[in-house]
Amino acid sequence: MMSNKEARATLYVVGNINVDVIMGTLDSWPQRGTEVMLQHSELRPGGSAGNCALALEAMQVRHRAVANQGDDGLSAWLASHFPHSAAHWTRYACETSLTVGVTHSDHERSFLSNLGHIVRLSAQDVLSQLPAQASSGDIVLLCGTFLCLQLYDDYPQLLAELQQRGFITAVDTGWPPQGWSDEVRAQIARWLPQCDWLLLNEVETLGLSGADDLHTGAHHLAQRLSGRGGCVVKCGAQGVGCWQRQHSLQQPARAVAVVDTIGAGDSFNAGFLTALLHQQDLATALQWGIAVASLAISTQPRRYPDWQQLQLCAQEF
Repeated sequence: MMSNKEARATLYVVGNINVDVIMGTLDSWPQRGTEVMLQHSELRPGGSAGNCALALEAMQVRHRAVANQGDDGLSAWLASHFPHSAAHWTRYACETSLTVGVTHSDHERSFLSNLGHIVRLSAQDVLSQLPAQASSGDIVLLCGTFLCLQLYDDYPQLLAELQQRGFITAVDTGWPPQGWSDEVRAQIARWLPQCDWLLLNEVETLGLSGADDLHTGAHHLAQRLSGRGGCVVKCGAQGVGCWQRQHSLQQPARAVAVVDTIGAGDSFNAGFLTALLHQQDLATALQWGIAVASLAISTQPRRYPDWQQLQLCAQEF
C-alpha cells in the first residue's frame, strides 16, 4: 500500500474559508413573515478552500491553507480547525464570513452568504504565505474565485506570479453570483493560459465556455489552458471527466447513499490533487477524487477518509 510520505511536494489551498451552517431538508421556500422548522442542522468550518483543506488534513497530506480571517467571536473558532495554517493568516477588522446552506430532497442545495473577511483577501496576503520558489511538484489551488472579491481582480497577475515561482496551478472558480456574462468570460480568459488544471462542475463548464453541450465546452476550455494539465468536469452521480488538448477520459462515480452534497466538489479536488502530488496517472487521480467525495457526501456528521481508507477505496475501482 502506498505511503503518504512518498510525496514531498505541498498542496497550497487558497481562498474562501468560512463558517457554514447547514440546514435541511427544505423543498419549498417559506412564505415571507413565517417560520419553518427543519430536521437537520450542522455548524462546521467550510467554504471551498476550507472543505478541501479539511479533507487533506484527514488524509495527512502535506498542505497549507492560505487565507485570512476576521476578528469577531467566530474567528478563533474557525481558525482552531486549521491549526497548522491559521497562524499565518492576515487578520482584518471585520466579521467572519458565514454561509447558510439549505439542502433539498433532490440533493440540490441553495446558499445564502454575507461578505465578511473573505472579500478582503488580497494577492499580497496570498503571496506572503507562499514560498518565493516552489519545490518540485508543489501545487497551488485557488478556490472561491468569485467570492474573494479583491483577489479576483488580481487573478491575472497572481497566476502569472505563481507560474513564475514554479508552482503547478489549479483553479476551482465556483459559480459567479452575478451570473455568467460576456464580461465575466472575458475576465477569466485573461488568466486561463496561466492555469494548468481547471476544476469545474458541469453547469459551470457550460456557463464559462458558453457552449451548448458539455464535451464541446470542456474541450474548448482545455485548449485555452497552459497545456500542462486539463479541464476536469465533476458531474455528480454521473462521475467525472477530464479533457486535455488531445485526449479526454471519463470515470464513472460509485453508487452511495447521499446525505449531504455540499462540498462534494471540494472533496473531489482534495483527492484528485493529492494523486497528482504523488505523481499518479490521470485515471488514478480521478478515482482518488471520487473516493474522497463519495465518503464526504454519504456521512453526517461529515467525514473524510484517512490515508489508509483512501487507498482501500481507490482499490475498489
